[in-house]
Amino acid sequence: MKLSKKLISTLAIFLGIMAYSQVTVGLRANALFNTSSASWEELKGTFNNAIDSKGDNTSGFNAGLAFKIGSPIGGWFVMPEIYYTNFKSKNTIEGVEVEAKSDRLDIPVMVGHNFLLGKLAAFVGPVASYNLSANKNKNTFVEDAKNEFTVGYQFGAQATLSKFVVNARYEGAFSKDTRIFKSVAGQEIRYDNRPSMFILGIGYNFN
Repeated sequence: MKLSKKLISTLAIFLGIMAYSQVTVGLRANALFNTSSASWEELKGTFNNAIDSKGDNTSGFNAGLAFKIGSPIGGWFVMPEIYYTNFKSKNTIEGVEVEAKSDRLDIPVMVGHNFLLGKLAAFVGPVASYNLSANKNKNTFVEDAKNEFTVGYQFGAQATLSKFVVNARYEGAFSKDTRIFKSVAGQEIRYDNRPSMFILGIGYNFN
């Protein structure tokens, strides 16, 4: 009986929070830039290089949906997202340049806090990724792709003006995804399919 009462009480509290929670749904599109660390100097250099090259050094993009679930207490929120992500990396061995393109399904789950009546927000959380890319031929090289599922993390901030959102975040990796290009001559190129990234994007909220 006591257990049943506790379950009912817990369910009632959960339903009450959901009833008073504000759920915002929006579209998101981001540009991805390879970066070696989350230091200010590194991120500033990455951003400046992107401007100088007019976006030619952009490693990729992603697009998807974001669901911001606000708490009625204290300005906290949970923000699950889902993205299709496409990015590239270039490697050279003995004068042969190999460009690797990767496709992923990314699912970040951010926990954050609102500031200035929700106009600004900071967030942090894990991101689960499922690789959609299979083994591919690159010139005389064949890509050896093993890891299908990897886990990373993100932290960042966003600003909201009316229904428009601008966000910036850093993505690192908890698990590595080292891939190998093998040639018929036995040459190998190893590269990290889960590089650290600086992510800059825009969005639009439907409600």
